[in-house]
Amino acid sequence: MTDFKKIFLLGVGFTDAKEQQVLEYIATGLQKNEEKYYVVTPNPELLVIANKDLRYKTILNNAELALIDGIGVVMALWLIGKGFKQRLAGVDLMESLCKYVSKQPITVGFLGGGVGVAELTAECLIKKYPGLRVGLISKEWDESLEDKKVDILFVAFGSPKQEIWISENLKNLPVKTAIGVGGAFDLASGKVPRAPKFLRGLGLEWLFRLTVQPWRIKRQLSLIKFVYLVFKEKFNRK
Repeated sequence: MTDFKKIFLLGVGFTDAKEQQVLEYIATGLQKNEEKYYVVTPNPELLVIANKDLRYKTILNNAELALIDGIGVVMALWLIGKGFKQRLAGVDLMESLCKYVSKQPITVGFLGGGVGVAELTAECLIKKYPGLRVGLISKEWDESLEDKKVDILFVAFGSPKQEIWISENLKNLPVKTAIGVGGAFDLASGKVPRAPKFLRGLGLEWLFRLTVQPWRIKRQLSLIKFVYLVFKEKFNRK
């Protein structure tokens, strides 16, 4: 297990580390051939699910690394008076990690997304980071992939499906580290436009995504429940 400090919000522990520390930890662990583990990037929606599903909360807390994803989590931590080093969204983690390992003998794989999206994601990342070794690309997992050994597997099944699938199958997968990245393939491949950097810096990426994917409004409704739970935790502390 890591020596990183954990910050708890609604019963879920987040890894308090900067991006560079996370990248070094993952890459170094692969070289040491340590035990398998998985990484999660909880956002407000996942915390709401975990609040009513103890099994799912346990899955999040059993992750080796749980990274802050979403401005909602950031604001909630500020509200309850907990400082943290850095927010690291799933798509940013995937891109940074691919760049970091592109000069190392480390192989990555892409699993999930829509038809052809995993392939397009791999193509885009290889173009951006020459030298990146890709050993597995697939929309779904089946027995034919069991000989496709990779060090890091990015899984984009969407939450909570991807975290549950990883926790149940990791021990039997030919991978060392699995990372749930949600809709990161759509963004990295360019299938879905990403918010400009200045909007991301203002914490408004969620609003931009809502304009290009209006169907996400149903998911945003969970924010109401999230806000209620955060204020409840804040006042219970007092």
